[in-house]
Amino acid sequence: MNFIQSDPFVRNEREQKIAARSDRLATVFVGRAAQHDREGSFPFENFKELREAGYLKLTVPEQFGGEEASLYEMLLAQERLAKGDGSTALAVGWHVSQMLQLRIKQSWPQKLYAEFCREVACKGAMINQFASEPATGSPSRGGRPQTAAVKTEGGYLLSGRKTFSSLIPVLDQFTVTAFVEDEDRTGTFFVRKGPGVSIDETWDTLGMRGTGSHDLVLADVFVPEAERIDTNECESEAAMSDHGGALLHIPACYIGIAWAARDYAVKFAAEYRPNSLPGPIAELPHIQHKIGEMESELITARTLLYSAADRWDRLPAGRAAMRPELGLAKTVATNNAIRIVDLAMRIVGGSSLSRSLPLERMYRDVRAGLHNPPMDDSVIALLAQRAIREATDADGREK
Repeated sequence: MNFIQSDPFVRNEREQKIAARSDRLATVFVGRAAQHDREGSFPFENFKELREAGYLKLTVPEQFGGEEASLYEMLLAQERLAKGDGSTALAVGWHVSQMLQLRIKQSWPQKLYAEFCREVACKGAMINQFASEPATGSPSRGGRPQTAAVKTEGGYLLSGRKTFSSLIPVLDQFTVTAFVEDEDRTGTFFVRKGPGVSIDETWDTLGMRGTGSHDLVLADVFVPEAERIDTNECESEAAMSDHGGALLHIPACYIGIAWAARDYAVKFAAEYRPNSLPGPIAELPHIQHKIGEMESELITARTLLYSAADRWDRLPAGRAAMRPELGLAKTVATNNAIRIVDLAMRIVGGSSLSRSLPLERMYRDVRAGLHNPPMDDSVIALLAQRAIREATDADGREK
């Protein structure tokens, strides 16, 4: 499976090297994807190779030995990785995106942040933040965590259950949100695997079966005071926030899966010659129409995604105002990805349903994008609110 191809969104030599590394990894991961999907198993070998390739330090600051990738560069890497295995790309995306967020926010205690960045760059350490819970659903909806943090001598004791804990089979540390009753607010804590930490292997889903997103269970887990990471008050929350930029790793992943489905379907159409036709089905007008539709959906999604990422990188002061566009990039990408894979299956026909071919797995995987944040309804509400606000402000100025 050849991933190396000309891409108008690769703009320079550095980006070409980042993209080429993902291409090389994807050619290996694609050979394992079907087995991990069928078994619902975690691809430990993929993460060993990501570590060896230096991928895990993609967004770590250069001063700590990382590559300090921009948002745009991270998306190039993630999109191409997903062409090989969507589950692996989505799972590692939570790590590289969180390292990007931490670089922007600078919200961790400085000593802890520097030490962990070096661990990532030198040893391939990984991290994810766990906030979703059975009773609250997505943290983007604003529910109060049921996981509790109780003050104790020298720190806190954490107890609770987190769902959708992607990467947990391979993590030695992670961050967790918990409600601090004494303060009547939610705190964030750096937790290391150890006494009181366990994994309940609940992840058995329709798609993205290899992300290892099991439940994390905490039972009186001690976290030192110095490893509570939401207490940096040197800057305002708005100044430290990336305003959702790093979450664009999500649409990049689903576009990558759709891109692979498009490649498969186009190659199939160019080669499949039923004995009822004088040539390949790619010569049929209705097949060409479907291929054209796939191209339209893919180009639209990628153009919106990369234009948003480029603006986010170039205009830090404008990031807060970009939230609706960032959400729109995700919504368009995930819905277009579903449409592209659907068209690919229509081109390939009944054999696309076979589990011996990759399209049925891709079809299941892209559906998961609908359930990653931000949700479609939240994005539409943001767009509507901004339009109403702009119209109201304009009306006021005219008067």
